[in-house]
Formats: sequence, C-alpha cells, structure tokens
Amino acid sequence: MTLKQLEAFYWAATCSSFAMAAERVHLSVSSLSKRIAELEASLGQVLFDRAGHRAALTESGTRLLPLAGALLQQADRLQQDMGSTTGLRGPCRLGVGELTAITWLPRLVEALAAAHPALEVSVHVDVGAALAERLDKGELDVAVIAGPASRSALTSVPLAHARFAWCAGPGVAHGLHEMDAEAVQSYPLVTLPQGSGVTHLIDDWLRQADARPARRLMCNHWGAIVGLLAQGSGIGLLPEGWAQALHARDVLQVLPSPVPLGSLGYALHSRRDDLRPLVSMLHGLAAQHADFTVASGAF
Repeated sequence: MTLKQLEAFYWAATCSSFAMAAERVHLSVSSLSKRIAELEASLGQVLFDRAGHRAALTESGTRLLPLAGALLQQADRLQQDMGSTTGLRGPCRLGVGELTAITWLPRLVEALAAAHPALEVSVHVDVGAALAERLDKGELDVAVIAGPASRSALTSVPLAHARFAWCAGPGVAHGLHEMDAEAVQSYPLVTLPQGSGVTHLIDDWLRQADARPARRLMCNHWGAIVGLLAQGSGIGLLPEGWAQALHARDVLQVLPSPVPLGSLGYALHSRRDDLRPLVSMLHGLAAQHADFTVASGAF
C-alpha cells in the first residue's frame, strides 16, 4: 500500500467521476484505476462496486475513506513541517464570480505565486450556483460565493461585503426622480443571470419595495451590463465604487432609492471533508486579500 494508491482511491471516492479524480492527480483514467486495483489487491478488499452505471463505494471502501483522508492530510502536513522551501505544490483550482475576478482576484493570485510558486493555479469564473455545484462534485478546491454554504457537503468562511448602487444612463435617469416601484415598471431591469448573488439582493429589494419589474434583461457580464445601462437599455445594480466612478465621468447616473439596498456578504466555500493544508492556506490568503472596493481596470 502506498500514498499514491491511497490518493487515487480518495479522489475517486470523493469526486463526481473517475475522470475528474484522474485529472486532480494528473493521471489517465486507466492509470488511476490501476492504482486503485493495486490498493484493493494489497488490502485484500474490494473498495468499489463497479456493477452499476457509476462506481460506488463498498462497505470496505466506506470504512477506508476517512482513514485514507486522515493519512493523506498527515502526509501533507509532514511535508509542510519538514520545511519545503517551495511551499505547497500541485493543482489549485479556484472558483470565483466575475465581481471577485475583476477586483481582488489578481492580488490573491499574485500572493499565491509568491508564497507557493510550485502550485498550478487555475481559475474558473461563473455564477455562485454553478460554482457551488462544481465544488460539490470535487471539480474545484475552493470557491468565493455570495452568502453562506447552502449545500450540506459544503462549508464556508465569511470574507468581505460588497455594496451596490442603482444606476441608469443619463437619458433614462433624466426621467426618474428615484429608484422605486414605478421605475421598475417603466424600464427593464438589467441584471446578472439567476443564480448570482446580486439577483438575490435585487429580489430582496423588490420585496421590500413591493415592486414587480415589467421586464428583466439578463446579462452574464458586468462590462456588458455597464454598456447596456449607458445606452439606455434599462436600470441596474453596479458595485458602489464603480457606480460612483462612472457617475463622476457622466457615463451613468446613480439613482437614490427610498428603500435601502443591503450589502452582499461573500464567503470562501470548500468541502467539509477536505481538510488539506491547501484549503486552510487558501482560507487565510483569501481573508487577507478580499476587498471589493479595489478599482477595476475594466472601468
């Protein structure tokens, strides 16, 4: 029995597929399966029931899983404690929303490169619901998502809050005194797609204002939303810092509202069963660098 065999078994048991597990340990699916077969031969136990459409853990595999996870965690800590000068190594898969991507993500990636140059960092940008699903399947190591974890397999640590403001192009804003129920009946609401944290914030505001938008114009890109608002396509939310900067340049107008907007709390999400030093390190670095007021070069 070797650590590499245990690693292959652990990720095959916790990822959504053998293909995803193989990607995490930089193996082909056949090589991953071979290591698991070698582990089964070494232990004299069948660890996966391969009869169905998807391999499932046997009773022996279920018993081994927490033990294998603990051994791999100890091995990671041993390597760390023995003073590796290059820090952590291997794949590091980050999931973020676009707001994080164009504010403080570059600082986080720079800090990761400085502290752990051997890490192979990759970033996946998507809405929060999609990120949570990928994290649950084992396709990501951590994800920055608005709000606390909503899946039982995930846990979250609060990071920072983002504040927003209602905006419209000068032509639309000229005909409005404030952002109220009448305004959303008169103009389309330009928003990110359902599943993003910002849509939850908008829905909360609509309930408090007793307002029902006549129409929503969905767009999955912040830069495109700015362009649509500037051209008079409707009313929308923007991060407060961006809204003020665009207001100062007369690109957009910030709209006052009698119903206050709440702030949106972001957290670092990870799997409950993932106790690797990589995850705890990412918790610390993300908490240090999370800042949604950072100026974006996009605007």
